[in-house]
Amino acid sequence: MPLTRRDFARRSAATGATVALAGSVGALATAPNALASTDTDAEGTYADGTDTERGADRHGGGPGYGPLIADPAGILALPAGFTYRVITHSGKTKLESGEFTPGKHDGTAAFPGPRGTTLLVNNHELKGPRANWEFPVPLTEDLVYDPAAAGGCTVVEIRPDGRVAEWVGIAGTSTNCAGGSTPWNTWLTCEENSDRAGVNGMTKDHGYVFEVDPGDRRANRSPKPLKFFGRYDHEAVVIDPKRGHAYLTEDAATPNGLFFRWTPPKGFTYGPGRFRTLADDAGVLRAPRCYDSGGRFVDDLSRATKTGTVYGVDWIDVPDRDARTVAVRKQFGEGEITRARKLEGMWWGDGGAYIVSSYARDESPVQHDGQVWFYDPKRRTLTLKVLLGVNPDPSVDGALDGPDNITVSPYGGIILTEDGEGVQHLFGATDSGRTYPIARNDLNLGTEDEPEYSEFAGVTFSPDGKTLYANIQTPGILLAITGPWKRQKR
Repeated sequence: MPLTRRDFARRSAATGATVALAGSVGALATAPNALASTDTDAEGTYADGTDTERGADRHGGGPGYGPLIADPAGILALPAGFTYRVITHSGKTKLESGEFTPGKHDGTAAFPGPRGTTLLVNNHELKGPRANWEFPVPLTEDLVYDPAAAGGCTVVEIRPDGRVAEWVGIAGTSTNCAGGSTPWNTWLTCEENSDRAGVNGMTKDHGYVFEVDPGDRRANRSPKPLKFFGRYDHEAVVIDPKRGHAYLTEDAATPNGLFFRWTPPKGFTYGPGRFRTLADDAGVLRAPRCYDSGGRFVDDLSRATKTGTVYGVDWIDVPDRDARTVAVRKQFGEGEITRARKLEGMWWGDGGAYIVSSYARDESPVQHDGQVWFYDPKRRTLTLKVLLGVNPDPSVDGALDGPDNITVSPYGGIILTEDGEGVQHLFGATDSGRTYPIARNDLNLGTEDEPEYSEFAGVTFSPDGKTLYANIQTPGILLAITGPWKRQKR
């Protein structure tokens, strides 16, 4: 049953206190990993430990682990007591087959493997023809979708004794950006590129989601695009383990992109390999239509300028999910659906989906440098949990901006990767929305006078919560971070 504007307005009026406070500190303080903020400007904390609103030194009991210490090796700055290890490095480490690790590491998830191993699936965001890249994903026999495409995934096995093995999970896909893990321990890798066959040298259509099983190499043979999720510039996907819905994000502009909900066909049973049994048009793909508490339509999520903002959500059918003639996001007229700029990472936690909008500029009604939303499928609401104001000078190691990939932390709150301009961080946000740095990318790809730092990506904790994995996208480095993790205060 859809949630109409009238329903949401009536619910807001009838339970005004509950709805109005749904995103407030008082309502969210008791919800594990929920995020809010009393600071509606969302300035947070600087990477050097200074509170940007009050100018206070956060060593007096604030969140985080202390100031970041520059790395003598020039790779990763960390707080005192923390260390890192390079797991894979494009062009330096090698796969089991002898080829070099592919480049452009992006979305990643960790899974428990056999005999105490940890298995990570690592996306490689390589766009276009293979000839454009020095280290494309190798075309491993029977694991190739389109032999012209450079992208794909590798599986990295970390053994209890520290030894590492890496092999191809899927090859011949394009621009594998984010994705998402499933409740049955597989990885859904997303193509952030929708080139048709014949465009940019491609021999098959792109813009799809594929399933990769890190624990069963045979299950990955003859890759099949999961076309029922739609063909567009995919970013991330999560699965609702209770209701069976899939939620997906799209990174696109002119017009801004969408996030989607896919409803499986009646009677469908989830599990490893089950998606392959579905028809290309199985289930229903829908886009959101949001309303404020007064029942007014919201055209773009950037309209929300205060944490705690709550929108009701209705879902509108996508006319042509395979975008045969018109891109999916362009199939809706003005006033039909709700858009947002740079819809990126997602993570399932606390009974709902955390959704990141990296930034908004002139293409959006209101500018910002990052939003994190929480979609509650039971209440059918979106609540703004974190808001980052526009960073006035990204070249300075100060305010944080441009969140991208996300994970829910076993120590409270969330962890985000920074994909903005200038200095790049891994950073956390507490249950009350206060931000703190965890790491800084010290690998300068530019010059001393004009430094350049790659984005972070693929942040995820090991199954036991002791190791935080993250990628430096360029040239492609997978890192394991360990240290004195602790429960974060609000």
